Amino acid sequence: MPADSGTLYVIATPIGNLDDISARAIATLRRVGFILAEDTRHTGRLMQQLGVTTPMRSFHEHNERTKTASIINSLRSGQDVALVCDAGTPLVSDPGSFLISQAHDHALTVHVIPGPCALVAALSISGMAASSFVFAGFLPPRKAPGLRALQALQHETRTLVFYEAPHRIADFLAAAKAVFGPDRKAMLGRELTKKFEQVRKADLAELMIWLASNPDHQRGEFVVIVAGAAVTRTDTDELIRIITLLPESLSLRDVVELTCEITGANKNQVYALALTIRSRAP
Repeated sequence: MPADSGTLYVIATPIGNLDDISARAIATLRRVGFILAEDTRHTGRLMQQLGVTTPMRSFHEHNERTKTASIINSLRSGQDVALVCDAGTPLVSDPGSFLISQAHDHALTVHVIPGPCALVAALSISGMAASSFVFAGFLPPRKAPGLRALQALQHETRTLVFYEAPHRIADFLAAAKAVFGPDRKAMLGRELTKKFEQVRKADLAELMIWLASNPDHQRGEFVVIVAGAAVTRTDTDELIRIITLLPESLSLRDVVELTCEITGANKNQVYALALTIRSRAP
């Protein structure tokens, strides 16, 4: 890294509850040269509550490419810089990947100050498999591309995680029900960590009824967790293929863990298959 260069800090901020920000995050926000924020007015209110007076610069998906060069120059000259998003952990459905990639390419130091993340928060209370999942973020805004995105995940056996806005949540559930079927289990996490937080787990058909039963149920930001597809006979053949291809030098435990990580399949099922295959080996 260049001598005396600055550090780019990627800092998670609260998704609703101000007390969720870490002391380290506040201290760093106070001492960096400037803060990059998607919406300086929104982040400005947060900084005011935290007693942070550090200058802010607008940084979002429409100006990231044009502003990155000057930010890299600031880092190279020795300034520390903080990157935040409107809420939660930067780069999880937010801009910043180009900047961070450029920082690495210039051998600059990038540090993370972790904290709140809506998708992790929702997964942790969903009661669904969280060791392997697919984060799909926001679906495309237009109906046809959004439906195609769901159809591409129709047979995915890993747990699915989506973000959705209040004005689109009803359409999302209708599309999910059409693609995954009315009986597929799912969970809605609404306004997580905020005053009116609600978590509802049921099948997709029941969630649609619940959402329509009260206008307040459609307010706020949503994380939607959808159970993965059931493992079919064809999937079992695929599991056998993967287990057989893994090196014989691996322990049974490692074979099971790797296969589950690759496929998202049930651990007990994989263990039984792996045990049978290993016992038949010469």
